[in-house]
Amino acid sequence: MSVIDDVFEKLRVAGRKAFIAFVPAGDPDLKFTEELLQGLSAVGVTLCELGLPYSDPIADGPVIQAAYTRTLARGVRVHEIFELLQRVTPRLACPVVLMTSYAIVFRRGLEMFVQECARKGVAGLVVPDLPVEESRPLADVCGQFDLSLIQLVTPTTPPDRALRIAAESSGFLYYVSVTGITGERDQLPPELAEKVAWLRKHTDLPICVGFGISRPEQVAALAGVADGVIVGSALVRRIAQAESLGPQSALEDTLQFVRSLLAALPHQPVARRI
Repeated sequence: MSVIDDVFEKLRVAGRKAFIAFVPAGDPDLKFTEELLQGLSAVGVTLCELGLPYSDPIADGPVIQAAYTRTLARGVRVHEIFELLQRVTPRLACPVVLMTSYAIVFRRGLEMFVQECARKGVAGLVVPDLPVEESRPLADVCGQFDLSLIQLVTPTTPPDRALRIAAESSGFLYYVSVTGITGERDQLPPELAEKVAWLRKHTDLPICVGFGISRPEQVAALAGVADGVIVGSALVRRIAQAESLGPQSALEDTLQFVRSLLAALPHQPVARRI
């Protein structure tokens, strides 16, 4: 079992749900990212998803893309983020997965990139711009180093393709709740529960829902149909306050917000396919 497989098995046995926090690496600086990862681990998040800054939006809304733009403007590079991971992952109680563009992986070389991830304590990869039809080479390399390759299903993914994505994924399946880009939403689609329920009938992988989640009531509702929730833009917006409020205030506000979302997670198990 991979690290992520083990995490979700323990959650299943305990009847608990996953909370995954997205953090953009290097915003406002790498020191803040390091302190935030440790803080998120301490308050009890299940996984941290660390975003590698990239100049061209993949599915990122304005909040996350602005964070990446600030980081790139400061000159933060991938090797510095790997150095950060080497320092911080041994001190975390939760695994870290990287969200990255395939261009970054390809440029460094698949085996070299994945091997570096493994050495620095990374447990998995999310590569949103890698089509499932072209994912097998990276999946094979990830398998050699016990990393999960987490793939995405969207509301517009045809059923047959969704099944192929589920079959090619490992760790968990990332279900995108809305059509479009990342960002906070007042309401999530009413058909979301039905779509997740359909997918659950066809895969034993844990299903975690992301995009648009920003409120305790949304977390509570999604936990009834999914194995976990992923929160990104709502955290990144609070992180951005570091420029106006100062790093410490932004850190405390972000962690307090996460605590409020964690408190909304129920502890009953989700029914699984037999």
